Formats: sequence, C-alpha cells, structure tokens
Amino acid sequence: MARATSQYICQECGGIQNKWAGQCIACNGWNTLVEEKIEEMPKGLKIGKGQKIELFGLQGTSDILSRDNTGISEFDRVCGGGIVPGSAILVGGDPGIGKSTVLLQAVAALSHSLECYYISGEESIDQVRLRAQRLQVDNAPVKLASATNLRDILSSIECPNPPRLLIIDSIQTMYIDNIESAPGTVSQVRACAAELIRATKKRGVTLIMVGHVTKEGTIAGPRVLEHMVDTVLYFEGDRGHQFRILRAVKNRFGPTDEIGVFEMTELGLREVSNPSALFLANRSGDVSGSAVFAGIEGSRPVLVEVQALVAQSSYAAPKRTVVGWDSGRLSMILAVLEARCGVSLCNKDVYLNFAGGLRVQEPAADMAVAAALLSAVSQIAMPMEAVVFGEIGLSGEIRAVGQMELRLKEAAKLGFTKVFMPKPRNDMLTKQMDVEKHFMDKLSELVEYFDTPDQTKLKAVN
Repeated sequence: MARATSQYICQECGGIQNKWAGQCIACNGWNTLVEEKIEEMPKGLKIGKGQKIELFGLQGTSDILSRDNTGISEFDRVCGGGIVPGSAILVGGDPGIGKSTVLLQAVAALSHSLECYYISGEESIDQVRLRAQRLQVDNAPVKLASATNLRDILSSIECPNPPRLLIIDSIQTMYIDNIESAPGTVSQVRACAAELIRATKKRGVTLIMVGHVTKEGTIAGPRVLEHMVDTVLYFEGDRGHQFRILRAVKNRFGPTDEIGVFEMTELGLREVSNPSALFLANRSGDVSGSAVFAGIEGSRPVLVEVQALVAQSSYAAPKRTVVGWDSGRLSMILAVLEARCGVSLCNKDVYLNFAGGLRVQEPAADMAVAAALLSAVSQIAMPMEAVVFGEIGLSGEIRAVGQMELRLKEAAKLGFTKVFMPKPRNDMLTKQMDVEKHFMDKLSELVEYFDTPDQTKLKAVN
C-alpha cells in the first residue's frame, strides 16, 4: 500500500525540498515553499501484465487536420490557421491584459456553429454576462458555468454529445478533492491539467486553459504544464497601452513565434490586419534618434520604430534603460561602437524603446538600434523613407539575416524607398525590388554616414 509523505514544493519553479526554508535553493524565491502531501508509489513494477504496443513506420497515410475558425483572424493565425479539434491550448499573460476578453470573443463566435462551454473559476456567471454585454456578444449561445471542482467538470463533459470547445478560466483555480493541497499549488495544477487533457483528447474536445503568470512573466505552476499542452500562447503588452501582442511560443500544429496584433477598444480587442502601419502611425519626421526596423515575427514581416535618446549622465554609473529589447544586447552594441568604431557613450545615459509595445527578439534589430543611437548622438535624423535591418558581430561586421525579401516587400508596400542592409547571400533575392539599397559590410560604414563636423567634435569631447 502506498505511504503518504510530505515534501515542500516551490510554487514559482516547482523545486522540491525535504525541509522548509525561507528561500528556495533552485530559484532563490522567498516564502515560496508550500508543504504538499504526495503518495509514494510501490517500487518494482512487474512486467508481463501489460499489453504489447503496436509499432508503425514513418511512411503512411494520414488525414489532413481539420480546423475550427473562430472568426478572429489574428487568433486563428497564431494557432496555425485555426483551432485543431482535440488539441490543448494554454493562454498566459499579465492580469488585465485581455486573456478572458479575447477568449470570450472567440467562444462567442464559435458557439453559433459548435457546442461551447465556458467555465470560470474566478468570476460568477453574472460577471461573465456583464462582460459579454460590454463586448456586445451576449446573444451568443455559449453555455456558462462557475465551478472549481474538477470532478464536477469532467462529469459534465462525459455525455453522449460532449462540447466541441471547453474553456477553463483559469487552471490555477481548479482542484481535485483527493489531493490534500490548496488550489493553485504545483500538485493541484499538474494533476488538474493532466486529467483535463486526458479527458478532452479522449472525446475530441478542444481545451483552452487560462494560466496565471509570475512576476517574472512565466506561467505559474510547474514547468511541465507547458510540455503537456499542444500550444502555448502569451499575451504581451502594457495595460496602459492600447496594443496587445498574442505570441505563440509553442505550437505542435503550426509555426512558433507567430504573432497576432490586437487593439484594446471599448468593445473589446479589435484585430489589426496591418500592424506595420499601426506601429508607424504616430511617427514624426526629421527627428534624431529614430530608425525604422524591418523585422520578422513568425511568418509575418513587421515594421516598427526604434527610438533612442542619449543624454549627459549626472551619475557615476550611466543609466541604460531598454523597453521592448534585450538589455544585454544593447550593452553589446554599445561596446562594439566604442571598441570598433571609436564612438564612446560610457558617460552618457542611454534610453532605448521599441514603439508600439512590441517586444523584438531577433538579432536583425542590431543595425536599426545602432542607427538610432548614432542618430541620437550626432543629432542627424535618419531619412523618413529608409528602413534598417542587419545583425552586428563582435568584430564590427554586419551579417546577413534571413527572409530579406519579405522585409523589403513590406517596406515597399508601405512606401519606403531606401534600405540600409547587409549584403545578401543571394543577389537574386533583391534585384527585382524597387527600393534603393545601401549594402554595408561593417558598422564603421554606418558611422561614416552620420560623420559630420559636429559629431567629430562630440567624439573628441567624449
């Protein structure tokens, strides 16, 4: 018979310790260890009582996966072209970012053709109805429930006609009554998610779970939760900003790092079909410290404005403030500018911002960041009709990046006629593009573009 023991599990990283401590030794989090009882399984699993599994080869015939379209094209795009029946999707994001809003809009659109359940563990039915009225989707035939007991939820979908879509908002509020721990703990989240995924996949029900995030921005609970589901979606953006980015960080049925762009309005989240035009809508001309970066998010080209501000520092350690980019990457660009190009910013405060709330991760933004910094230092504005992209190496070289043709097509579509870029690996990719191309091999060539008497004087002062 299994013997019950106790362990202390970190609610931030899932680390296990035999004794309680004020700080987790795995993630250094304070007061995150919670005692949870576990069942020790008997040792020595006997062989011979199972069934032999059937093995198959790599070649064979398989049906094309069918998908359910929600009617929200940006949401369907992030999911890979629609929701696959029987899949498990995990949606995470900061509080108030719009997770419940976009899911209520999606389930309202799907409910006109499919049976859909929306089960909330955080809000009452009246609260969900009030949100539906505000979003003007209260006439949708969605079946609502407010429950947290997983046993009751599984009994509701075990019927001859199960729903096609089940939304759980959120997985941290669910609990199994035979586990002696509070809802939201690692054991409860792991067990509830496993039972939900097993039950829904058995019946072909699409499962969408909302997950809370920690202060570091990762989904709360065990890390294994993201491995159990088929798709992981993250909502990015600031609650004080009207733009929201829905990013797929994992997708077994589509590309990863695909993004969907939404705008928060009084009627909920409105999809943005042309995010490049939206990100550049408030761009001012003839302003130094600004450059337009032609990036790739998933399979979508996106143009976004990079803003830099360089000011004399009044502190012993100058400030380095970055919004929307990796601060370590900025430190590398500043070091290359000083070591390879003679542009020293060691006594300057540097502020860098990617406008629009988009968080850029690809290294192709290096050259655009360097252009914005050099423009801020020299007080010379980049041409309004120019875009910049390229990766910078530690030796000062500018390296080619992928999908240059998509970047150039997006720039030409929005009226840009000039591009600063590395030399492509294949010249045939850019011969037909009707834009003025400036190929650069070294970062020093970009510095020479801003090299004026005023800038030379500024370098000497530095």
